[in-house]
Parts: sequence; structure tokens; C-alpha cells
Amino acid sequence: MAKQQATLAATGGGDSSKVDLKPLLTRLWPLGHPKPVTADEIAEAISYFFTNQVSEVQAGSLLMCLHFTGLDRQADVLARTATTMLKAAAQVDALALRSVVEKRGRREGAYDGGLCDIVGTGGDSHNTFNISTTSSILASSLLLISKHGNKASTSKSGSADLLNCMQPRAPQISRVRPDTIAKVYSETNYAFLFAPIFHPGMKHVAPIRKQLPWRTVFNLVGPLANPVDFPDTKASSDSAAPTTLFEARMIGVARKDLGPVFANALQLIGARKAMVVCGDEELDEISCAGPTLCWRLSLDPSSPQGTAVEHFLLHPSDFGLPAHPLSTVSPGKEPTENAAILTRILNGQLPDDDPILHFVLINTAALFVISGICEADSSNMGHGDDGAVIQERGPGGGRWKEGVRRARWAIKSGEAARQWANFVDVTNSFSD
Repeated sequence: MAKQQATLAATGGGDSSKVDLKPLLTRLWPLGHPKPVTADEIAEAISYFFTNQVSEVQAGSLLMCLHFTGLDRQADVLARTATTMLKAAAQVDALALRSVVEKRGRREGAYDGGLCDIVGTGGDSHNTFNISTTSSILASSLLLISKHGNKASTSKSGSADLLNCMQPRAPQISRVRPDTIAKVYSETNYAFLFAPIFHPGMKHVAPIRKQLPWRTVFNLVGPLANPVDFPDTKASSDSAAPTTLFEARMIGVARKDLGPVFANALQLIGARKAMVVCGDEELDEISCAGPTLCWRLSLDPSSPQGTAVEHFLLHPSDFGLPAHPLSTVSPGKEPTENAAILTRILNGQLPDDDPILHFVLINTAALFVISGICEADSSNMGHGDDGAVIQERGPGGGRWKEGVRRARWAIKSGEAARQWANFVDVTNSFSD
């Protein structure tokens, strides 16, 4: 099939430039074909979506087949498709980005100063406050954050919608581009990577997805395809150095059965530090209301894959905080309302016991733990830090309460607000 597709793709001119997926579709459905379709074949077929070489009918058919066969919820399919999506992404100046990351990345504990992200798949139908976006901004007080996001597809307030409503001045997120991202990091620890800018090929997929009533493989692949997660060729030549500038991530999934799938997919794409979470309510965040299922990926030299996955439960009490019903954390609010809440959080205007604040703190704390920064046995974060690290360990061996201490410091010291202000300033300084 690969040889046939390459020939068709090279013919050019009208419909002859389209790749014919009928042989692949025939083997996908009905189930039981003697030659099952492989993850590599699926990823190869999807690669032609990004260059508009597949008809809408066949593209939609492939997405439907993947959905109803469950193939779009298999780890190898997600991993291969994410890799294909990254290859089609707009290419970042790796040397420039590496240079600025090395200068700005603040190593502490087991954190090496690399890029981090916190993101959810969406689709949990809870319409809670924009937790991952807010947590990403708080985390930028100590970590280099590459927050990958888009406008809402399954909720009222997507990450891009929220940021576009920030007052008194919104950042120009569409001006964070492959040619400007190094400049962004020269001024701030925070960058928002607007998916349409970094994944331009998705413009050919969007009309098809809108016509389908089901979630597709792209809803799941997006969190795995952060556009700065590419091989660092200079570091790769040194076996002792990391092979990517991307260091850690937390991914929320909206279904419990996706937890181990995503953990495996992360291993397959070569992730070093990560945690997949699903609130017991099928929430794609660490829940503020009760238990959260966690699958933590960490380095393990004895493992054939170099990483190991540990499964455990987290509860708000593990962070030293009380539980709060989801009904108290801003369900169904518009982006303008959520933006006002985010501003109040950054300005330290919410009470210390506010449910939304606690929700944000536990998710920020978890990213701090996954990054490794909480492994430091002393701290010198800056103004207001007494250096008294909380060394108590909870489920999975994490210093979750220390993560909360650092998250509270990010707000009270004003450091998160400063990083955010710098992001707003630098993005507004770029021309369209």
C-alpha cells in the first residue's frame, strides 16, 4: 500500500493527486480481515490528510472506521499518529530554541530545565473551569512551559478562548510562531502554542471533523503532539544527554480505560517524565471532589523501554487540601467569566480556601512533582520563600504537599503574574 500511495501522491493534477484509501478501508471493515491493518499503515494514511491528498469521503470513512473498531484508542495507533502529526507540523528553529532553553531553564531537584506541558483531551462533559491553562501559567513561575492548546471543541471555554479574553490586555497567541518562539522564551518562561499555527495541516481536517457527530482520533492525538516535542539532534549525539528539549507533561483523559492506553503511548513516543490522570467522575483533570486515577511514567534504566509506569490513586487530602464538589468549580461559564477568575487568581484575590483555587493548586502541584522540581531538599524560589521544603511523600512517592507549597508561592510572590505579563508584552510586540 505504501508504494501505491507514494505513486498516487506524486502524480499531481486534479483528482489524480488524491491518495486512494479504498484498499485500506476494505481491510478495516468489517472486522476479521486476514491481513489486519497495522498502526504504521493507519499513520501513513493519516499523513496524507495534512497535505489535502485524501478526499473528504474517504477521510471521514477512515475516521469513522477507527472510531467504531476502537483502533483510535490503541496505544500504538495513537503513538504512530502523533509522530506523523509532529512530522507534518511547522518546523521550529531547533538551534535557537535549544539556546534559549539552556539559558533560561532553571535546574532544581530532578528538573533539568526542559519544556513542560499540562493538557487534557477534553470531552468529559463537566465544563469545569480552565484548570490546565491556569495551572500552566502558575507553573511557569518555576518551569519552562509550552502549553499546547486550541479553541473549544467540546466545552464553552477552550484554552485559546480563555486567553483571548484576558484583560486589561490579551496576549496575541497567533503571533507565537516557529520563527518567534525562541524570542518568546527569551522574555518569559511561558508560551502558548496555538494548535492551528503549529499544525497548519489540520486545516484540511477541521471541516471533516465538524461534519462527524463523534470524537475522532485527533481529539486524543492532540495532547501527544506538542509541536516542540521533537528530537534535539545536538543532544542526541551525546548518549548521556536527553534527546528532546521537552521534559515533562501531565495529560488528563476523560475515560478511565484511556489511562493505561495513554501511558503506553507516551512510552512508545519516548516520553521521559509524564503522568496520565482521570478523575473518578471521568474528569480529565486531577479531581478536587474525590479520587483520581493516575498512571505515572518515570525513568527506569532497568526497563527495556527506559521507563516504567506506576498506577495509583490521588485524593485532595494527599495535597493537604479538602475535597470540593465539582458543582463549586465554575461549571459552564463563558470565556470572559473564566478569564476574570484567572485574573483574580494571578492577582492573589481569591480566598485561600476557595474551591477553584484548590482545584488549580492540586493540578499545578502535580505538574511540579512530575517535573522533578519537588525532589529538591531545599529551595530558594525568591521573595517569600522560607526554604522549608515539605519532604513528606504520598501515593506514587510524590511530594504532593511540597507541590502545593510551591504553587501557593507562585501566586503570593507574584512570580506567576510576572511571567504572564511578560508573555502578554512580548506577544504584543510582534507584528502579524
